[in-house]
Amino acid sequence: MSDERPDLPPGTAPEADLAPTPVATTLPGLVPGTGPDGRPRPDAPLVAVTGVTGYVGGRLVPELLAAGYRVRALARHPERLRGRPWYDQVEAVRADASDPDQIRAALDGADVAYYLIHSLGTGRSFEQRDRHTALVFGQAAREAGVGRIVYLGGLHPEGEELSPHLASRTEVGEILLASGVPTTVLRAAVILGSGSASFEMMRYLTERLPAMTVPKWVSNRIQPVAIRDVLRYLVGSAAMPADVSRAFDIGGPEVLTYRDMMQRYARIAGLPPRVIVPVPVLSPRLSSLWVSLVTPVPGGLARPLVESLVHEVVCDEHDVAAYVPDPPEGLIGFDRAVRLALARVRGASVATRWSSAAAPGAPSDPLPSDPDWAGGSLYVDERRVRVDASPAALWRVVEAVGGERGWYSWSLAWRVRGLLDRVVGGPGLRRGRRDPARLLVDDAVDFWRVEEIRPGRLLRLRAEMRLPGLAWLELRVEPDDDAAADDDGAGAWDPEQWRRPPVVFAQRALFHPHGLAGQLYWWAVYPFHGVVFGGMQRNVARAAERAERARRDRGGASSATPVTRDGA
Repeated sequence: MSDERPDLPPGTAPEADLAPTPVATTLPGLVPGTGPDGRPRPDAPLVAVTGVTGYVGGRLVPELLAAGYRVRALARHPERLRGRPWYDQVEAVRADASDPDQIRAALDGADVAYYLIHSLGTGRSFEQRDRHTALVFGQAAREAGVGRIVYLGGLHPEGEELSPHLASRTEVGEILLASGVPTTVLRAAVILGSGSASFEMMRYLTERLPAMTVPKWVSNRIQPVAIRDVLRYLVGSAAMPADVSRAFDIGGPEVLTYRDMMQRYARIAGLPPRVIVPVPVLSPRLSSLWVSLVTPVPGGLARPLVESLVHEVVCDEHDVAAYVPDPPEGLIGFDRAVRLALARVRGASVATRWSSAAAPGAPSDPLPSDPDWAGGSLYVDERRVRVDASPAALWRVVEAVGGERGWYSWSLAWRVRGLLDRVVGGPGLRRGRRDPARLLVDDAVDFWRVEEIRPGRLLRLRAEMRLPGLAWLELRVEPDDDAAADDDGAGAWDPEQWRRPPVVFAQRALFHPHGLAGQLYWWAVYPFHGVVFGGMQRNVARAAERAERARRDRGGASSATPVTRDGA
């Protein structure tokens, strides 16, 4: 009997067989190692990591902990790191990398600092932002006495005019190398891993288009690298000798064209060979628009990725192996990297995604505690309904909104709104979710982002679609009693109450308009609220009631664990 799972592509091993052990296991003698309790020792080197809410940074932190390093996680909003599996094992520090005083204080005492910040897809002035932040960070690291900076940049050919994105990544590396702090610059091309923007772009193009006309750059040579090998190089770089300060090319064991990668992906995923016809008329701008229509990657992010593919990106050297030796089994090849990525996608175990970073231009202001704060009106659409289901059943439905399950109301209206948002440069609905059933603070959910989650009680989403104002959507699970629910959803559910119907589903949409356009927008869409938000409330309630009836028909008690305010 085959041991392959039916939900994985043909030829893909079960996820348990592909799940990698910590990269530190292949770095003996280079990393400090953990103590008897499996945690970093109190005297272990301290590393400061920026970009911890991003794709690479969010995966690097647990690898550093497994290697025995103490980790200080730097973030502008460290409270948004709550819910990460490693949150209780790190020192979370508030710091804006572009603020000299904040970043200098955050780097104080650090032996190594990881610079994983870039402004990919954030607008026309991203080069100036990247330059300024790198200069500030380098000076702060020198003044704080940091022993090494490690930076992940982009692989690029020498002697060519680079795309704005690659040119900026190259400039940042040069700034850090000139900072006076020993620096390791790792230069990678396409990173293959579940949730990476490059992988998602290739995946959706291949899966959705059996035949396609493509730009001539599909014939350019590329040396992709698996995310596991990238993380291994990053962890190993912390132990480089003090006299080493240079850039290193990093790549996987194969050099392929983009056409090769799409065809090999199709084979691994069990798809027929794709018909790929290169044409010379598709500019990077047109290509990025085409990518944004076909894949979840929005145009603002697709364009710098596409522009980078115009260059052939192949490693000129493999000098990094002198300091971070190749693993005994060798670097991960393309096919294995894709199988591992697909196993994680199909198994809903994607740790981080490209959408972990906020959409360009999206608001980040939290919902004010005072609805009448200085700044004008706050429009509110509030609805409450009694649901014949347990809090456990209702919460499971609430936490799973968006993505493949949709928004439980007038699906055509949601799709049209998502399409209009993509047309004007927003993320639209195609970002989906990182996990189909569980959410963390800062997770993207279509064109929303999780601003606050109190498991079992509250889900607050902040809009990242293009709007003439700020918008939030709150979904609450409240006790069914006459007393007004507390404002912050504090307290634990009683175990019996957690499993016993009924419960109240409270839903609140809030909008803070910007100027006349914002006022007109609210009143233009207000007549549709009954259909959109009213329908959503009714259908969420019905879904919870169906789940409750199914549980009763099975004759078993809910196995769900009651949830406290902090999810304990």
